[in-house]
Amino acid sequence: MKSVRKSIWLIYPVLLLLVIKGFSQVAEPTDSVHIKLMNAAKEIMTAAGTCALITLDEEGRPRVRAMDPFIPESDLTVWFGTNPKSRKVNQIKKDPRVTLYYLDSDASGYVMIHGIAQLVDDQKEKEKRWKDEWESFYPDKPEGYLLIKVTPEWMEVISYTLGITGDPTTWQPPIVLFDTKQ
Repeated sequence: MKSVRKSIWLIYPVLLLLVIKGFSQVAEPTDSVHIKLMNAAKEIMTAAGTCALITLDEEGRPRVRAMDPFIPESDLTVWFGTNPKSRKVNQIKKDPRVTLYYLDSDASGYVMIHGIAQLVDDQKEKEKRWKDEWESFYPDKPEGYLLIKVTPEWMEVISYTLGITGDPTTWQPPIVLFDTKQ
């Protein structure tokens, strides 16, 4: 009987770790949950049309503005066009950590991406990432148009219509971690 109790006490921590791991909110890059979250995020981001870009100002306060992003790339990298003299450009130069917030078009979910912004002034990239409706905003396109590239580090996704919800007790949404060692 003692050996059975001892075996139970040895197995108990292993089972406990497996149960805790099973309830984790972080999706592994190769599992079906990860794929479901990535697909839901792309759907929400594409349908939203606009998003909020949050930077940090000189005093560390968040600054939010509406943006007109390009459709996200397959790895959820997001590109924006902006004025190189804008406050957001100076804020990104001082602290490239940013947050993007997309609200689903029917307000049934959202995507929040935390990432690193990079300012890109490459003419080839600028030609590739241009919207004709921006012509009046950037009359001097070669000098007055700059790109912001946001590479995601991690994201949260909620989509009630797709059955993606947060923890019922804490409301912690599912999280996807991105490989930032590229």
